Amino acid sequence: MSELKSLVLDQIRKYHQEQTTGDSFIPGVTPLLSAGAVLDEDDRVAVVEAAIELRLTSGVTTRQFERAMAMYIGARKAHMTNSGSSANLLALTALTSDQLEDRSLRPGDEVITVAAGFPTTVNPILQNGLVPVFVDIELGTYNTTVERLRGAIGPRTKAIMIAHALGNPFAAEEIAQLADDHDLLLVEDNCDAVGSTYRGKRTGTFGALSTISFYPAHHITTGEGGAVVTDNLVLARIVESLRDWGRDCWCEPGEDNKCRKRFSYQMGTLPHGYDHKYIFSHLGYNLKSTDLQAALGLTQLPKVEEFGRARRRNWKRLHDAIADLPGLLMPRPTRDSDPSWFGFVLTVTHEAEFSRDELVAFLEDRRIGTRRLFGGNLTRHPAYIGRPHRIAGDLTNSDIITDRTFWIGVHPKLTTEMVDYMAASIREFATARYRRGRATSAEEPTA
Repeated sequence: MSELKSLVLDQIRKYHQEQTTGDSFIPGVTPLLSAGAVLDEDDRVAVVEAAIELRLTSGVTTRQFERAMAMYIGARKAHMTNSGSSANLLALTALTSDQLEDRSLRPGDEVITVAAGFPTTVNPILQNGLVPVFVDIELGTYNTTVERLRGAIGPRTKAIMIAHALGNPFAAEEIAQLADDHDLLLVEDNCDAVGSTYRGKRTGTFGALSTISFYPAHHITTGEGGAVVTDNLVLARIVESLRDWGRDCWCEPGEDNKCRKRFSYQMGTLPHGYDHKYIFSHLGYNLKSTDLQAALGLTQLPKVEEFGRARRRNWKRLHDAIADLPGLLMPRPTRDSDPSWFGFVLTVTHEAEFSRDELVAFLEDRRIGTRRLFGGNLTRHPAYIGRPHRIAGDLTNSDIITDRTFWIGVHPKLTTEMVDYMAASIREFATARYRRGRATSAEEPTA
């Protein structure tokens, strides 16, 4: 490293330290966001160093991060993308490749998913001319069940694509077995659950493919960014082709003739020897990321377990502080799971003396950030009305989520003092409403 570069990076460290001396937490004044990345001086230096070296596209650093990410998850391959949404698109689109032969998904085939989720788990199904089959979830875990999925399988069902809800794993082993029993392909949306385990095994390793998001709200961040993870080398190669314009060649940009057969291929109706770097075997995209993003990923990844411990600690502290409150359904982990929680989800029960919107307004007024459980029942949104789909069973709980559910943060930036303030605020509101409701009932005349 040159002396000048070292000097610049030393100054960046000093700048970071100056910027993070920080203000103290002031209850009701300091915003408590529902999600937020934890970035230290190593992260800042990594991004600046990559910028100094003008590593502006996907290159050596990206490949290092992909290998490290695959190793952490416990899979053979990880391909970095420009977002978690793109990762979902690539993972589902890979299942439509002709290279899968009889297992390839065709227009009109069905993919089972949940109604109460995030759009990017559903949109790739429709974007590929496939038909989403919506199933309900259970309250408390906010995941669907094996029984619901089994009941949704029809003659044209070819795949299942579902997410681990707010970091809480679905019954991944049983659902993977259900998929195998019915010759279905499972895509595991792991964007909210990196570091979670089910029966001692990391989420992201149960499906034919899994996806990750590195958006700042998630467990680690690269700014924008995502990844597709798989043990299947055929699927990995398809994902890479789709991500990289659909080209058949596997050489990295800047590499030439790594296979030593660059001018020896004959594909399609092209002449023999047409440059393999410009032969396209899929209708692809350019969904690559950059080395600047990967450089940040490499400094974030070693901290993912520490971040997970903080998420678990904050979730448990919040849960223990408000678990006895009337009118609120507490979240619970899926049996045999150890979630690295993305958020703390609450459902206001029908018996409550208040509505979700009243509680949310109270918390927001106290600078406690809230979020809905994403889209609630997605079938009720303008984007999906009139689109091809099938509903298996009822969507009762998805409608309850739409009307009564929200979540707040447990991310590592939240201190014990902040979590206690959040819990105390919820307790103050719920207790006051409960007492007021009892007083009103006592004053009502009896017949």
